[in-house]
Amino acid sequence: MSEPGRYQYLTFNSPLSDARAEALADRVARRLPADDAVVHDLGCGWGELLMRIAARAPQARAVGVDSDPSLVDRATAAATERHLGTRVTFETGDAADDHGTADAVVCIGASHIWEGLEAALAALRARTRPGGTVVLGEGTWPPGAMADPTVVPPDMPAMPSTADLVDLAVGAGFRPLHVEEASREEWDAFESRYLRDLEEWLLAHPGHADADDVRRRADEHRTRWLRGYRGLLGLCYLTLGVPAVDEPPR
Repeated sequence: MSEPGRYQYLTFNSPLSDARAEALADRVARRLPADDAVVHDLGCGWGELLMRIAARAPQARAVGVDSDPSLVDRATAAATERHLGTRVTFETGDAADDHGTADAVVCIGASHIWEGLEAALAALRARTRPGGTVVLGEGTWPPGAMADPTVVPPDMPAMPSTADLVDLAVGAGFRPLHVEEASREEWDAFESRYLRDLEEWLLAHPGHADADDVRRRADEHRTRWLRGYRGLLGLCYLTLGVPAVDEPPR
């Protein structure tokens, strides 16, 4: 291996434990129609959560969209290996494009594909059928943190608190069915596994011509995590319901 791998040690590209993922998948699957259900994952990465939802809902067709062809290839191979390939498909493309409507829409860590969080919520609302479900995973800062440069570095993106995020979702026409935040343990596992690609490569290639650059990348990321946003940066998972009678957002 001449260069570090990508996401080899991650099950999900977010701070999400197996237990939380299983609960999320079960929650979504239980709200799907009994026949001909459709599930979309916009910005799906390698589609792990989408496949877990589909495995619980044999009546569902699932489509994942992501702009990274290597991740789409990984997702497609996994769906085939799990014998889900006839019901679960993955496409390389822009998740912000119109892919039709679905009974459940998943969007975790991908709201940036629209112009701002409010635009993302409006787009997800428009893509979800009446009575449907949205799973939104969104970064958060503690209340008031954005105003304090000693807490949030100025180069970090603006993000709401969990309470403000829920208010925005309600204002976009959703009802919050479940609100939860990634734990410190989930964050530590995510960051460690994210960095492990680089660390394992460095152990195997200490004298490689690229080793200094890879070491710098790993050390800079670890410092930003452990001496910066650890314990502050959050990831909120919202399970949102759409009214059965389609009404305009408030």
